[in-house]
Amino acid sequence: MTHADPTHDALILEQFTRQAGPFAEVRAHSAEDAMALLLDALAPSPSDTVLDVACGPGIVACALAPRVASVRGLDIVPAMLDEARRRQETLGLSNVAWELGDASRLPYPDESYRLVTTRYSFHHLLDPLVTLREMTRVCEGSGRVAVIDVAPAEDKRDAYDRAEKIRDPSHARALTERELCALFDAAGLEIERLARYGLEMELEASLRASFPAPGGADRLRALYRADVGIDALGVGAALRGDEIRFAYPVAIVVGRKRG
Repeated sequence: MTHADPTHDALILEQFTRQAGPFAEVRAHSAEDAMALLLDALAPSPSDTVLDVACGPGIVACALAPRVASVRGLDIVPAMLDEARRRQETLGLSNVAWELGDASRLPYPDESYRLVTTRYSFHHLLDPLVTLREMTRVCEGSGRVAVIDVAPAEDKRDAYDRAEKIRDPSHARALTERELCALFDAAGLEIERLARYGLEMELEASLRASFPAPGGADRLRALYRADVGIDALGVGAALRGDEIRFAYPVAIVVGRKRG
């Protein structure tokens, strides 16, 4: 992940150093249906060289590794890279490498990778276009760039953002699907694939992997419970027994460089 604001940088490092282990263990982040949809949209080939930006605990990078020539995962949080290395070792993958780095200043030459991806990172970025342009720069002329991130409905985005900032103070701003597509256009990318899925979660499981400010967890519980049957947050909060279930609305946007 990446930011130009030192205060926001500090929030990212503080939150995701603490979240590294719990985040990696949230089953929804490795859900088979969502991962199958993602891999189908990315259409990796055995000759692809891949860069996974803001790779976190390496879930996407390790899912791609058996299907491509090589993968490099980059993240600004050392604890996340430690989790990624553990995942790689557990899976016995030899074609993955990890690097500490800033997504707004990718440390690679132009056109270094055939597939450049990032998942669940853009809503943490103060200027996601900077990162998307960097991803485009390091992508080969005939390669693909993919962003996978939460994309709430336009009329619900503000309420969604307020709730997410309670859960995770490093949340900056979610982009709607229209805004994501506009970023691709601004970065010189032609969209060739657009897909959607719901990332199904249980609120308490989500909170166990989060570190809100004191009192924040109770505020979020009350907010979600009040939203059952109303859906002002755009996540379809529902009660199942004593559990509050919901689904983050996620967009997969895949593009190629113009020309």
